[in-house]
Amino acid sequence: MRIVSLSPAATEIAGAIGLSRKLVGISHDSDRPAHLMTRPVVTRPTVRLAGLRSRTVHRRVATAAEAGAPLVVLDEAALAATRPDLVLTHDLGDPRTVASSVARDAVARLGLDAMVVGLEPSSIEGFFHSISTVGAMAGSEAAAMRLVERMRGRLSRIERKVQKRRDTGRRPVRVVALEWLDPPSAAGLWVPEQVRRAGGWDVLGRDGERSAETTWTAVREVDPEMLVLMPRGLGVHEAVAEWARTRRPRWWTRLEAVRRGQVFVVDGEAYYSRPGPRIVDGISMLAEIFDPDAFVDTSPVAAWTPVE
Repeated sequence: MRIVSLSPAATEIAGAIGLSRKLVGISHDSDRPAHLMTRPVVTRPTVRLAGLRSRTVHRRVATAAEAGAPLVVLDEAALAATRPDLVLTHDLGDPRTVASSVARDAVARLGLDAMVVGLEPSSIEGFFHSISTVGAMAGSEAAAMRLVERMRGRLSRIERKVQKRRDTGRRPVRVVALEWLDPPSAAGLWVPEQVRRAGGWDVLGRDGERSAETTWTAVREVDPEMLVLMPRGLGVHEAVAEWARTRRPRWWTRLEAVRRGQVFVVDGEAYYSRPGPRIVDGISMLAEIFDPDAFVDTSPVAAWTPVE
């Protein structure tokens, strides 16, 4: 079995299942597991987004999505050279990922005998289903099921502790999670569920739907106890720098989250933007941020920081 991954999340899933040796091609933005970075790259961006301001990236992504113009293209020559049996991608309406329909057209045009599987999770349960699907298609059902069971077990332990705290009178933290900063965008898809399972309540988030542009006025109206900033495509250090450049409204310091010192930047790219195996790590991180007395050192190292 020769597998090609067209998205970083699919690459992570394949690696976590134990399919590294079968991966013969990866997307240009795949960065984990690290030992796979020497594999042939079969996608390339049409525009450079790295290093641009959040407003510019947001505008380009939104414009591309509205126009149906991809920001990533398939390198058909590179794909043909891998001679794949299975091609994995994600169908989440993001122009930065090669859609399964595009991949199927390329496979047919190149005369390749390959199955194209488009993964489209919009929830944590959907993500578990993605793992099972990859395992089934790659002939590694048992390994996929073991991975899902481990992740479910870890998630269950987090949820039991959250529930135990609620039983003693601790209420969910009112949170606003933002996936873009300028303009601000409320979190969507699986992120509100991550917040909820970690012991919070995302008061602007939209379960199962794509993130939606909002305003700082809307944030003020719900006046959250905590703000979690998780800019798409950015790690912690890049997100902190982006936040420092972001213009805030005059009344910013009157927000309850700001007055309480409860504004945090997290690694959005690794733990919240991608439907990959680190989704549960993201929940564990939020649980520590929400309730540090109950969840001690449960976060990945250097994955979040408080900001002003």
